[in-house]
Formats: sequence, C-alpha cells, structure tokens
Amino acid sequence: MVRTFAGKDCNEITLNALRIMTGFLMMPHGAQKLFGALGREAVPLASLPGVAGVLEFFGGLAILLGFYTRPVAFVLSGLMAAAYWLAHGTKAFWPILNQGELAALYCFVFLYLAAKGGGDWSIDGCMGKKG
Repeated sequence: MVRTFAGKDCNEITLNALRIMTGFLMMPHGAQKLFGALGREAVPLASLPGVAGVLEFFGGLAILLGFYTRPVAFVLSGLMAAAYWLAHGTKAFWPILNQGELAALYCFVFLYLAAKGGGDWSIDGCMGKKG
C-alpha cells in the first residue's frame, strides 16, 4: 500500500524533498571555493578544488532545480567519492575518525538520485523526462 499525503504519493514527496535539500546544501560548498563566501577564501579555478567548486555550485543548482538530474547526480557522486578518498580516506579507515561522513553521505545520496531521477517537481519532470 502506498501512503499518500494530500493526494500525493509520499515516496514522490520525499524524493523531491531529498533532491531539493541536497542541492541546496551542496551549493554553499561550491560558493566557498568559487566566491570566497561563508568565511573561506576563493581558490583558483584552474586547480582541483576550483573544479570541485564549479561542480559543487552549479551541480548543486542543477540538482536543486531537477535539471538533468541523473547525469549531474552521477558526476557529483563520483566527485564526492574522490573527495572522500583524497581528503579523508588516507587519514583513517572509519569515516567518523577521518571526518569524511559528509562526503560519504553525499556520495550515496547522489548515487540514489542518479538512479531515481529528479521526480515530478523538477525541470526534468516538467519536460517529461524520467531523470
């Protein structure tokens, strides 16, 4: 049995909420690197952190809006996996010890969004795409 809320499938509501909040929460990571916002200095665009900043900011915006959700989420999942292993994984095995929980969590949330697509409340959904 599918649970509903105000006539909408709860699975669809939570997918859209997860997508929107994940994109919203990813964008400041990129804004810090690109614009020097939120208490951090900007990094050069032609560096690995600069490329990560572009992907985090504009990829986060695309996820927030649900624009090309599947491919963007797949790329961001790979970015977060690389960020985990390059910045955290070499310090300790357990994410709690190497402070990589956020990168690991983002990696798998983006992988889920790559599999599920943007949902009904997305640009993809409005254009009739499944992702």
